[in-house]
This record gives sequence, C-alpha cells and structure tokens, in this order.
Amino acid sequence: MPSADVLSPSAGERCPCGSGRPYAACCGPFHDGEPAPTPEALMRSRYSAFVLGLDDYLQTTWHASTRPLELDLDASTRWVRLEVLDHGQDDDNGRVHFRATFREGREGRRWGVLEEDSRFVREAGRWVYLDGTPNVTRFKPGRNDACPCGSGRKLKSCCAR
Repeated sequence: MPSADVLSPSAGERCPCGSGRPYAACCGPFHDGEPAPTPEALMRSRYSAFVLGLDDYLQTTWHASTRPLELDLDASTRWVRLEVLDHGQDDDNGRVHFRATFREGREGRRWGVLEEDSRFVREAGRWVYLDGTPNVTRFKPGRNDACPCGSGRKLKSCCAR
C-alpha cells in the first residue's frame, strides 16, 4: 500500500518504529495490507507510516467516525523516536500510551514530543485507530545533552550535525 513516491526502508533496514526488528519483519507487512495483530502493532505501524509519509495507510487504519477528510502531513516534521509507555486490550478495544519525539521547522531546529493515550477498536478482524488525547511539548536540548533520538550519544555528535 505504500505510495509510489515514498521510499520504504530496505528489507534488512531497521524499522522506524524502534522495535529493533527489520522493517520487512515488523511494520512492512502491515503497510502492504496484512492486518496488525494488536493495538500496539497497529500504533507502531502508524508511527512508521508518519515517518515514511504513507498517508493512505494512515487514512485506511483510522476509524471512519473520527477519520479526517484529508491529512496534511508536514514534510518539515522529522519523527526521530517512538517510546511505547503502556498498552493493553480487552476483547475488541485497545489502548496505547506512547511518546514520539520529532524535529521540525527550518533545518529541524525545533524539537517536540507528542505524548498520547490512543484508543483502538477491532472491526471485521482489523484493528483501527479511534482517537487519542495528545499533548505536545516543546524543548530545546543543549549540545552536550543526550540526543533526544535515543542513540545514547550527545546531541552535538548525533542529530545536531
């Protein structure tokens, strides 16, 4: 289902969702149409879709009652890290609490964190995103601070280059 103008990671490349698994064994199959088995797997694949600019996938996996008519993904936003803080499911209802770190603006100088409690429902055997309670905060890391991308390196020798 990826758009023709979007380059997906190669089969052996790590998945953007931060699972540490290869894209082809993680979010890739879901982007190609396989249903995600859990709310967490769907949320990770949706994060990867934001990273890769797969707006068709985002629309398809959004519940019809809350789906926007169109998405306006900002090309200047670069998603750099996903942390799943909590998740669970009860029959056909699921939830995922996550934190996603991003850079945006001219030259990616502004940093932010989107933290959200998301709700998911299973319809006709497929999980879909229903809605969430997002909270966006801005921050300005110092050059000698740990890089917000999670690499473990200092910002000045990682994402600030």
